[in-house]
Amino acid sequence: MSISPEDIAEEIRTTLPGTEEIIVQYLSGYLLDLDDAAEDEDVLQVTRTILDSAIGSSSRKAKSPQLDQEGKQDCTIAFSEGVDLESINKGKASRVDVKKLEKQEAKLKAKIEKRSKRNLYEGSKLLDQQRKQQSYEEMFLKINPLDAAAASKNKSKDIHLPSIDVNFGSNRILSGASLTLAHGRRYGLIGRNGVGKSTLLRHIAMREVPIPSHITILFVEQEIIGDETTALDSVLKADVWRDTLLREEASLNKQLAELDSEGDDKRFEDAQRRHKRDSQMYIRVLPRWKPKADLQEPQHCLLGSDSAKKTSRDRRNHSVPSLLLLDEPSNHIDLNALAWLEDYLQTWPGTLLVVSHDRAFLDAVATDIIHQHSGRLDYYKGNFTQFYSTKSERDRNLRKEYETQMEYRKHLQAFIDRWRYNANRAAQAQSKIKILEKLPELHPPEVEETETFKFPEAEKISPPLLQLNEVSFGYTPDKILLRNVNIDVGLDSRMAVVGPNGAGKSTLIKLLTGELKPLAGHVSQNGRLRIGYFAQHHVDSLIPDMTPVQFLASKFPGKTEQEYRGHLGNFQISGMTGLQQIGTLSGGQKSRVAFAVLSLQRPHVLLLDEPTNHLDIEGLDALMAALNTWNGGVIIISHDERFITSVAKELWVCADGTVSKFRGDVQAYKSLIVSNIKARP
Repeated sequence: MSISPEDIAEEIRTTLPGTEEIIVQYLSGYLLDLDDAAEDEDVLQVTRTILDSAIGSSSRKAKSPQLDQEGKQDCTIAFSEGVDLESINKGKASRVDVKKLEKQEAKLKAKIEKRSKRNLYEGSKLLDQQRKQQSYEEMFLKINPLDAAAASKNKSKDIHLPSIDVNFGSNRILSGASLTLAHGRRYGLIGRNGVGKSTLLRHIAMREVPIPSHITILFVEQEIIGDETTALDSVLKADVWRDTLLREEASLNKQLAELDSEGDDKRFEDAQRRHKRDSQMYIRVLPRWKPKADLQEPQHCLLGSDSAKKTSRDRRNHSVPSLLLLDEPSNHIDLNALAWLEDYLQTWPGTLLVVSHDRAFLDAVATDIIHQHSGRLDYYKGNFTQFYSTKSERDRNLRKEYETQMEYRKHLQAFIDRWRYNANRAAQAQSKIKILEKLPELHPPEVEETETFKFPEAEKISPPLLQLNEVSFGYTPDKILLRNVNIDVGLDSRMAVVGPNGAGKSTLIKLLTGELKPLAGHVSQNGRLRIGYFAQHHVDSLIPDMTPVQFLASKFPGKTEQEYRGHLGNFQISGMTGLQQIGTLSGGQKSRVAFAVLSLQRPHVLLLDEPTNHLDIEGLDALMAALNTWNGGVIIISHDERFITSVAKELWVCADGTVSKFRGDVQAYKSLIVSNIKARP
């Protein structure tokens, strides 16, 4: 039996006739919600018990002469402060069903526990959904059927969706936004961390927004999962159509062999016809592609971040889609690979939509910029520099127009206030009132939010702080990665380490932290020194089922929740975001949590391995400003040219087994890399 609010409302009207309707509606909703963890048949019984108690109290009060005289007093007095619940319960004690009471208490406890586990962003549900997501091949076949390429002939590959809504759990990402992608254009999608850029890409990739079915889509996410698959097999399997048909062909050949051995001529002929029919599909779909031999050796689980990312790009190259979606493609790759990627994407034949916070990368690749903010998408022609100039000019004009309009309104209002009741000027005042009423509603222009990061001041300690003296290291004695490294780190150090992936940059940082021990040489460290280490894959150190507040409390117990939330606010994790599960945060928000953890260590030296990978442009500006005003030592590994130029005073190159100071700036180093790439045969 299902109990509705109307059933309870009718019970209240019957028991307490004359009760105001607004009270009836409120009580029915309240009582139903109060007992929604219980069985439906118990709800009316609980309601009747409460109403009977109220009537008992009301009847006793009705004996008063004053009430007899009034006669029509509102029955809602039964629920006022005058109800003596203690005497009611005492009088009805003999009728209490103890077992039923225990049952209700157990259900109420279950209800409270259920509510406590519920959070605004439905984090657990979203994480479970992510864990159960389809494999790459299943997803590709679902959104790109085999006949998609043939169906796209003579059809426009432009995308124009005038009004789309995108949600993430209970969060509204876009509302009535226009999505327009012209075929052959390269779009850079930018916006603040947590605004929903990756969510939008996933919705497009899964066709959760109505992308035309004849447009093939390939989505390259921020991270790829390492496994035992060789790089060659990974690239070949990227052509899912080809891989699926090859497996079907192998299955049919196996069936033919089994039927031939059984001597069943009829079934054998049927299988042969089916094989012949499908063979026409194989000929049409299977590409003639000859892979390089070196892709046959390394496995995904053995590749560095850069190599794994390159394999992911090769997968994309081997399966050319109409629409290519890239989520932070410049993360985890060195300057060499970044230069190649920029050059490659400039000649991409289809439509490109890329999420990136790297200004130099967007300047090199993008023909258009899409700015995602306030639940909408704004479009700008040109690369990031042109976007920034155009948007700044537009914002200035909007502010100027707003201020002009406000001054005009103030002028009208002042005239009205002065002459409204003057007989000679009353007509003019009325005219001004009509003008003022006809003016359109004025909204102030959006104020660009500024971010600030704050690191605690480092205590002064006497040098030397941290030194490497003739240090050599290799993961095996016969393969030395770094030789005779000498570095001296002080509170005034501002070093940037650059070089190709796999050369040993992250290994150098781990030697400085003491996580790795050298095979030769000596690492000296001040006994009072505290080092803050931001790892390249810092996400692995965060617990996805915890909230940022809970994670900080687990690492640094002893503070109140408000203190933890205030500290997170120093890194722009504010409001409900601090109570949202870490697993549902964006990459940039997770980076902010990691920085908040670092600052609680009160370090003297910060070792930052690719700290810019997930930060948005505003977050990157805030990080640069915080590091430039901080009084501790900083060593960074980064591929971001602007970040290195702003923060570092020294440039060190890690390559060919050595770490040495580079005589020049990052632009000179990048020019040297590009010239070397072009000089190769």
